Amino acid sequence: MGSMVASPLRDGHGRLIGDLRVSVTDRCNFRCQYCMPAEGLPWLDRSELLTFEEIERVVRVLVPLGAHSVRLTGGEPLVRRGLPELVRMLRTIEGLEDLSLTTNGYLLEGMAEALVDAGLERINVSLDSLSRDRFFQMTRRDSLPQVIRGLETLEQFPQLGTVKVNCVAMRGFTEDEVIPFADLARRKPYQVRFIEFMPLDADHAWSADRVLTGGEIRTMIDRVYPLEPLEREAHATAKVWRFRDGSGEIGFVNPVSEPFCADCDRIRLTAEGKLRTCLFSLHETDLREPLRSGADDDEVVEVVRDAVWRKELKHHVAEPGFRQPPRTMSQIGG
Repeated sequence: MGSMVASPLRDGHGRLIGDLRVSVTDRCNFRCQYCMPAEGLPWLDRSELLTFEEIERVVRVLVPLGAHSVRLTGGEPLVRRGLPELVRMLRTIEGLEDLSLTTNGYLLEGMAEALVDAGLERINVSLDSLSRDRFFQMTRRDSLPQVIRGLETLEQFPQLGTVKVNCVAMRGFTEDEVIPFADLARRKPYQVRFIEFMPLDADHAWSADRVLTGGEIRTMIDRVYPLEPLEREAHATAKVWRFRDGSGEIGFVNPVSEPFCADCDRIRLTAEGKLRTCLFSLHETDLREPLRSGADDDEVVEVVRDAVWRKELKHHVAEPGFRQPPRTMSQIGG
């Protein structure tokens, strides 16, 4: 490898890239309202997906450039066959400091042990309701008991650290969930995080008035269980509060009401090998073609550097003239 490798990945606004989200599949066994249409989407052909070897190669060339943190996403990553093997492959990469996964939890009960054995360090579970019929309404699947069993299975693996439970907050739905989730965060070793509804839904039903803001939710919780803020870590998407009486934490991810673009250090690789520099990017950079046409590591790095240099200063959600990207959340990768 040439001298290219030494200098860290930096965008045109001076931000260093530290966090790579890798989607391993566009498929999902749920059909959540804020992410996919009820009837599903046409899936990518197997040959269109990056192979585990291709994913490993991208990560291997980007880690030395500062991308020390990798999160596997989807679709639903656990539906990708042999996923623990990819975890094992990535674990061998020197300098990779943090390897995590976001899942809907449906397959966790049976797979948690294999994932932890392979070297997975942290797991986030998406869960939007603690009531079975409302869970069905949001995900269009009657799977709450299975997801709860998956979550509870994670408690057997203290090496995972704090499990985060991610709830997408939608006005007219989430209000009734707030206190039950606060109770969960007090009762269980999970950090519950409320994420504002973003315009990445298939039905384009998003509008600013459908967003239940983090601030509103915090007020709702604070009235019942007083909260106090913890210091925000650099590049953290969540502002974390703890219950003043000491038990449990609640995080707020507020991309709509309080965008955290200024120190965003994230880039994303879609399941078919496109690099995205923002969730709301209107342009993508193809890495699969160079990977498959014999590009060497320096050439792959060049393509990435060029894309990262053009990383958006910020997204424009809730501003006039905002254009929703043509792809849904499931096709981009959580």
